[in-house]
Amino acid sequence: MLTEELSTQTKQAATATLTDQIFRKIQTAIVSGEIAAGSKISEPELARVYGISRGPLREAIHRLEGQKLVERTAHVGARVVSLSHQQLFELYQIRENLEGLACRLAAQSIDKQQILNLREVLHMHAQDPDFKEGKGYYLQEGQDDFHYCIIKNCGNKTLEKMLCDELYHLIRMYRIQYSKTPNRPHRALSEHIRILDAIAEGDAELAELLMRRHIAASYQNIEQNLI
Repeated sequence: MLTEELSTQTKQAATATLTDQIFRKIQTAIVSGEIAAGSKISEPELARVYGISRGPLREAIHRLEGQKLVERTAHVGARVVSLSHQQLFELYQIRENLEGLACRLAAQSIDKQQILNLREVLHMHAQDPDFKEGKGYYLQEGQDDFHYCIIKNCGNKTLEKMLCDELYHLIRMYRIQYSKTPNRPHRALSEHIRILDAIAEGDAELAELLMRRHIAASYQNIEQNLI
């Protein structure tokens, strides 16, 4: 009996690991645009491409629905999300207000080590080969993402959950896919530096204002380049 239980647990762990792997691969493909917005999710095709069974694949797709990267509609099935102009405008309205608040809170509570960590993130961005060649902004995930790090240091767990969990990858999808427009990468870095300077000086009002302007400029860039 114990042997059977251990065998079942081992199989479950293997399935969970496989689901995590395929989830990450499909997530990256969607966020980068490799799987285009609006594309139908074909389980047989994805199972063939990634060489996995339908069970772990379905669980991965379900998790992507939770991240708002995939949506399921009646008579159509699962598709990669494709926001309308109005939906994108509303998303960036929310982002501008919430990240502006995160900057204000960070400026009021951040410590010197966290400031140094953020400066190191910006230094990595500036040294990125693609950025230097003007091919796009350095858009990494989590602790290497300037926006993510500020939110994580704002001290508001509800705000953190909304921006770093619920909306993070949906926002990231549009950030990445519109990060390569001419002149925007270097302007974005300059804006990030000014935002961090305001946070470091404890100027909460200025930090919020600069972040709101930065996100408004990002949305304007997207709007001008929407297909």
